[in-house]
Amino acid sequence: MGCYFSTSKKSKIPGYEDPTVLASETPFTVSEVEALYELYMKLSNSIIEDGLIHKEEFQLALFRNRNKRNLFADRIFDLFDVKRNGVIEFGEFVRSLGVFHPNAPLEDKIAFAFRLYDLRQTGYIEREELKEMVLALLNESDLVLSDDMIESIVDKTFKDADTKDDGKIDQDEWKAFVTQHPSLIKNMTLPYLKDISMAFPSFIARTEVEEQEL
Repeated sequence: MGCYFSTSKKSKIPGYEDPTVLASETPFTVSEVEALYELYMKLSNSIIEDGLIHKEEFQLALFRNRNKRNLFADRIFDLFDVKRNGVIEFGEFVRSLGVFHPNAPLEDKIAFAFRLYDLRQTGYIEREELKEMVLALLNESDLVLSDDMIESIVDKTFKDADTKDDGKIDQDEWKAFVTQHPSLIKNMTLPYLKDISMAFPSFIARTEVEEQEL
């Protein structure tokens, strides 16, 4: 691992940040940040060898397919890209992944999920956004439901969450709703991040192994 942290290597990585600093600002330890650096280098050079994660590389990492469109992949990429410059730098990668750590504050997970589902970035989750969220979740689970059933789920969910009955879900309503239905943010925790320094590089190959077993 030490070779990755040589001066010559670091100087070639745009937006490089010191692991000690990143560890102090996230739930990760220094050794975990170093393991994430190796993962970052693998991802950021998978298509374009420039030490930055482009959207195609992000898609490839998430879905093993750079052309598969996914509502959440686009939105998650946008949230990871804090500087809004079209790429994910190392510091952004570590800080954003920190939200998914099992030890990250629940408040952070709830806030990140709200921003994820606020597709139009209005500061509210509207019915159409909720419907897109439900459709995307159904698509991920391969569950096939009739249009009427989907509309019924969306209506009930929206009615339960929109306690102020103003046609939109604000951050307070979202927080209260998620507190009652914690499964909604279950995907905001990635258990393997807790042992990333021990798990690396095995978790990178995890998907490949699973695919072979199918």
